[in-house]
Order: sequence, then structure tokens, then C-alpha cells
Amino acid sequence: MPPTVCDASAVELDQTPVSPQPDGPRLSGEAAAAEDRNFLVLATYLVVVRTGWIFKTESIVMPAVLDTITGGGPMGGFLRGFLPVLNRLSHSIPPMLFSRRLKVLPQKRRVVLTTTTVMAAIFLLLAAVWWQLAGRVPGWLPVFFLVAYVSFFCATGINNLAVDTLQGKLVPVTRRGRLLLVANVVGATTAIVAVAVLMPLWLTAEGGRFEMIFGFTGLCFAAAVLLLLMLKEPRDRFDEPGRGVRQLLGSAWELLRSDASFRRLAWVAMTFSCSMLLFPHYQSLGRRAPLSLTFDNLLIWLIVQNVGTALFSLVAGPIADRRGNRLALRLVMLGICSMPIVAIGLSHWAAWGATLFPGVFLFIGLMPVGFKTFNNYTLELCDAEDHPRYLSTLGLCFALPLLVSPAVGWVVEATSFEAVFLAVSCILVVGWLLTFRLSEPRHAIQVAALAEVVPEDD
Repeated sequence: MPPTVCDASAVELDQTPVSPQPDGPRLSGEAAAAEDRNFLVLATYLVVVRTGWIFKTESIVMPAVLDTITGGGPMGGFLRGFLPVLNRLSHSIPPMLFSRRLKVLPQKRRVVLTTTTVMAAIFLLLAAVWWQLAGRVPGWLPVFFLVAYVSFFCATGINNLAVDTLQGKLVPVTRRGRLLLVANVVGATTAIVAVAVLMPLWLTAEGGRFEMIFGFTGLCFAAAVLLLLMLKEPRDRFDEPGRGVRQLLGSAWELLRSDASFRRLAWVAMTFSCSMLLFPHYQSLGRRAPLSLTFDNLLIWLIVQNVGTALFSLVAGPIADRRGNRLALRLVMLGICSMPIVAIGLSHWAAWGATLFPGVFLFIGLMPVGFKTFNNYTLELCDAEDHPRYLSTLGLCFALPLLVSPAVGWVVEATSFEAVFLAVSCILVVGWLLTFRLSEPRHAIQVAALAEVVPEDD
């Protein structure tokens, strides 16, 4: 007889006690043998990348660069608004187009190596251009910067897809929260030390030496490439026929239509992504009257944001491993809801607003934790061979709300920060409420485990 789910009394009749293992699919023999080594290599890689990443943070440094070369104003706000949409579209469309290719590749490590190398090269190029310009701002510079920005995030989007797929292949489900914790806590610590030592040399009240910032970021990414050479990855033997762009989009739509659990997650992901509409504008809000904070405050904001990432990872990682990623997502969304309200409140508090404004960036530190938790939840919804498809479709869901980002940037400058920030906060509250409709994948795994080990009574 085929195995079926049975009730508690049937379990008691079995002479051998059975404990369902909510661990998800097992690693292959070769991957299991190298599990500890691969965990250490992946964690170290993520730490080094994070150390470089802090010097180009999308919520602080990159908008400040764009403000510097555009001079601010409505046009500056409009171009700032392009940063989130370019970021997320580059994070979603290229991974979706590449997902089938990644699936059939025997080793995913090669993709991570290539994309990390491209990421390093782009920032080293930016550093060289800024060095040659020596403070001059030619008319083509904003366009060049945005093209480099798009190219970087195309590589980053495929990189993230490959890293998460590699994680699903080499790290068991009950250690993924620990990987998030180690990577973010240690990575935030090294990033904070690097910023505290180097940023005062490169950011002052008068402006920034962005060629040094870009150069250091590129060198960190280059160092991360070398770490990947130590990874031990077994070869896959997946196959899938090639498909055109229309078929890929149709596949993503079919996934959303057919998988109710993933569809509910997609709605939460889209509301979560709306918080990124405000990312380029937090630093601008702080540098406007009445707070009138200057470039040297960016250092404190960078440190506080990474402290937030470390602290929230200490909470979210263990919760995800022990209680599931659904609860971790619910807590992340609750924290994200508070960011716009806190920012607006502090911007109007003449007495303590300037002192407490860095607290806004503490909550922005939730964003990397949130993205990783969404990805880890997604990995539990499907088998390993479908990880690229599910992750790339999730990336597309993240990108959709950000299509309106340039318009939001223009509205912020043309009307007020308050109206836009409060509207986005309401959307985020809806997203938090939607987390209560998410299923817990590990419950299904427990049922399946019982079904496999307890045969139906003849």
C-alpha cells in the first residue's frame, strides 16, 4: 500500500518512535560531506561582499553621489527616483532571463565567480573615471553613472540568484538562518570598522572623495572572488528546454496562478518592495531644513544602518531556523512599517530630531534581512531544480512597484516628503497584515515525513 498521512493512534502502534524532521530536502552525499567547509566559505564570501557594499549603500551613498553631480532640485529628485527602479529591474529581469541557464549548469559557482568579477570591475572603472575628472562634473556624467549603476545591478541580480541557488544546494534548511546571522553580524561588524576608519578620510561636510569610496568597494568584491575558489560543489544534471522571453514571462505568470502559497508571498513581497521607493530620499530629508545635516553625517548613518542589520539578524536568524521563515517575515514587515513615520516625525522635531535621525537608518538595516528571509522562505516552497524559477519570479514581484519610482521622486520634490512617506507607510501596514495569510512550509514537510515513515494500515 502507498504511504499515507495517519492519525496519532496509528503512530503509537509502531514499535519505533518516529520524529518528523522538518529539514526539507536532504543534501547530496558529496554536498553533505563538505557542508561545514561550504558553510564557512559562503559565510566569508558574504562578509567580504557586505564590507564593500557598505561603501555604496543605496539608501545613503549612491543618492548622495547623484545629488552631488546633479545639484539636487526637482530634476535631482527625478533622477534619484530612478535608482530604486533601475536597481530592482536589474535585479529581476536579467535573473529571470538567466534562470533556465543557471538551472542546467552543472556548477552554479562559475556564475557567482563571473558576476562578482563584473561587479568589481564596474566599481574600479567608476573609481578611475572620478579620479580623472578631479572634481569636474561634465554633462555626460549623470548618464554615465546611471548606466554603470544599471550594469552593476544586472550582474548583482544574477549573482544573488546564483548565490541563493547555491545556498539551497549546499546549505540545509535549518542552517540557512544561521548563515544569514553569521554573514550579517560578522559582515556588519567588519563593515562598521572599515567605515569608521576610512570614511572620515573620504567624506567631509564639504563633500566626498567618491573615487576612493568606489575603489575600495571594487577591491572588496575582487577579494571575494578568490574565496569562491575554495568552494566544493557537486555537479548537477538538470535539463530544461530553452524558452524565449515571452515564454519566460508566461512561466512566471503560470507559477503565480498555480501556486497559491507563492502567490500570497508575492503580494507581501510587492508591498515590502514599496519601502524602497523612499530609499533615495531618506538622506535628502535629513539634509534639508530644519535638520540641515551635512555630508559628514553620512558616516554615522552608514554605521547605524549596519548595526541595525546585525541586530535584526541576531533575532531573525534563530527565529527562522527554529520557528520558520514565516514568523521572521512577519516581524521584519512590522519593523519596516515604522520607518517612514519615524523619519517624518524626527524631521519635524526641532529639539532632538537631528540627534535621533540616525535611528531611521537602524530600521533600514532590516532591508537586507528582509530580502534574504523572503528568499529563504521561497527556497522552502519548491524542489531544488525549481529554485531558480521561483527566486527569479520573486525578484520580478519585487521590481513591479518600483516602476513608479521616478514619479515618486518628482512628487517628493514638487510637493512634500510627508504625503509620499505616509502613503507608503499605509501600503506597508497592508503588507504586514498579509503575512498572517502565509502558510508555513515546514508544516507540510512534517506531514510528508510522517507519510513516508508510517505505512497505511491494511
